[in-house]
Amino acid sequence: MEIVEDIVIVGAGIAGLTTSVGLHRLGIRSLVLESSDRLRITGFALSTWNNAWKALDAIGIGESLRHQHHLTPSILFASTNLDQPVSEISYKGHEVRCLQRRLLLETLANELPSDTIRFSSKVVSIEESGFFKRVHLSDGTILKTKVLIGCDGVNSVVAKWLGFKAPVFTGRLAIRGYTKFNDGHGLGPKFRQFVGKGLRFGFLPCNDEDFHWFLTWTPSTKDEELEDDPVKLKQFVMSKLEDIPNEMKSVVEKTQLDAILSSPLKYRRPWELLWGNISKGNVCVAGDALHPMTPELGQGGCAALEDGVVLARCIAEALLKPGGEETNGKIVDEEEEYRRIEIGLKIFAQKRRWRSIDLISTAYMVGYIQQNNGTIINFLRDNFLSKFLPRMLLRKGDFDCRKLKY
Repeated sequence: MEIVEDIVIVGAGIAGLTTSVGLHRLGIRSLVLESSDRLRITGFALSTWNNAWKALDAIGIGESLRHQHHLTPSILFASTNLDQPVSEISYKGHEVRCLQRRLLLETLANELPSDTIRFSSKVVSIEESGFFKRVHLSDGTILKTKVLIGCDGVNSVVAKWLGFKAPVFTGRLAIRGYTKFNDGHGLGPKFRQFVGKGLRFGFLPCNDEDFHWFLTWTPSTKDEELEDDPVKLKQFVMSKLEDIPNEMKSVVEKTQLDAILSSPLKYRRPWELLWGNISKGNVCVAGDALHPMTPELGQGGCAALEDGVVLARCIAEALLKPGGEETNGKIVDEEEEYRRIEIGLKIFAQKRRWRSIDLISTAYMVGYIQQNNGTIINFLRDNFLSKFLPRMLLRKGDFDCRKLKY
């Protein structure tokens, strides 16, 4: 069975749903393919900075999410090698919140027409078909589309089709957890981060009841068996908390086993984006399919939101006439429309290439510095870089993707 669609987006994650909502706001329909049978809520929460909230406002859902998440006033940055906190950096003038991934995805999905997301739809191959792409699904369905957008994560089928290599393992792992305090956690709204001895801990409250935490580290061979066992994961984290305040230990202690997960930290080598095809003809990638990065800047999800707004705008400019009338085969011939789509996606690639390279490179270097256990790096980090790094997080988050319509 072959189905014709104007725009197919592979992946119902942050980038895919943001792009679809943006297009919907501009009067353009898209079909979102999700390989799972439901929205995949992994990671529990994400840091969101000015750039994320500008993107959320651009697609009209910022206010509803603000009401459910506290504003973070500051970051407390401490070293486990020292007795006292190194620094506390104010976020005054910046909008920083810890956003629950489930609420974000559900809010995005609820903004779309009910037939927009097609679940249990795994892409197995892509082929050329004149000015269209034919997308083959595992159930035998074939979709013929004018525009194909890959938002299918670090193991992207679309990125592979464009010629990108698989993201590279950094040699580090992350354990993430989510704790629900029904009577309130009473720990205030500050973001707390602890680094030292090759470890990086973070504790981020979303609101009065919901708390997100993480640990990143470089594993030994014996740590490999931890990945799929939440009991061992929790025991491992607790064993590393000896230099962390007791109130933060209690957050981990109260975390349910089904709210703990582990994952390898991967990234795309920046030079691949310098020379690679972010877009090719009527195909492009966005989100983690474009710029998988390590979590030190807290910009992975934020950049995906930026991508969605910019991409929706670029596609709309290609498909809509100045008066707002959508072009199709009856109004503009297929070759002309293909050319306009190709130009629109090239503009998107141009706008996102250097931003992606910057975030990937900076995140990797910050991770190296924060988790390095060498004497010289420890001294420089604890005595000089501790004030610089939090401010750099704010600068990287001070990006404006602009509105859907200029």
